[in-house]
Amino acid sequence: MHFTRVLIGLYGFVTIAAAQWPRGIFKNTGKPAGTEIEYDGVTLYISKPKGLSKSNTAIVYLSDVYGLPLLENKLHVSLCLLEARTNMRRLVDSFARAGYLTIAPDIFNGDPADPNGEFNATEYLSRHNPQNTDPIIEKTIKFIHNKLKIDTIAVTGYCYGGRYAFRFLAEGRGADVGFAAHPTLLQTDEVLAIQGPASLATAEIDALFNATRRSEVEALLGTTQQPFQVNLYSGTQHGFGVRANLSDPEQKFAKEEAFWQAVRWFGAWSPSS
Repeated sequence: MHFTRVLIGLYGFVTIAAAQWPRGIFKNTGKPAGTEIEYDGVTLYISKPKGLSKSNTAIVYLSDVYGLPLLENKLHVSLCLLEARTNMRRLVDSFARAGYLTIAPDIFNGDPADPNGEFNATEYLSRHNPQNTDPIIEKTIKFIHNKLKIDTIAVTGYCYGGRYAFRFLAEGRGADVGFAAHPTLLQTDEVLAIQGPASLATAEIDALFNATRRSEVEALLGTTQQPFQVNLYSGTQHGFGVRANLSDPEQKFAKEEAFWQAVRWFGAWSPSS
């Protein structure tokens, strides 16, 4: 079993990180570069690598509750929602620039949360639960195996999607290696069931994954006999991996470093690496 636990603050790391990572891969700005297709009733946003790629590994990107940015809806959504969705696309495209064919399914089936509207979590999550979400991810994995002929699957999840990154690391679910940032609703049995390496990026302030729960999950991971990593980023709140305040140097650093945390993890533990 391999384990890393890191508390990451700002000072002393920014210059090192800036020098360490290749330029032009992670981007917080720019227009989305991928395309959308329909497969078996599921909308997929696909971003392909250019040049050198990890040709036998694909990333399944599982979003937060703001969901996949459907192109046809752009004129009908709030600017805040549009920005949240565009941030997701930029992350997907960044993983592609890192060399991974990356696919983001619309895990909410056209029913994302609106940050400008009233959000009734109980009602919303009654519509979007494992019984509704799992089949969408299963179809995405089927698409990768059957249509793209790619064998190895890395799964990355943010907030709502973080729970499902763990769910699909269970035996027979399809993922080989996983990363989750500030997961929500992650259950004990889902942690204990993982059969592949798991990496976590966590926020200092997170009511949905607080310090007590973080410590509990860390202890649970230690019983799985799987490689795992838990990184805690200072000065951050829930959602920083996607929706960090880029005018705050500490949050900007944390968002970018969490991305590279996932890339490093997949590179180290993907069976096809």
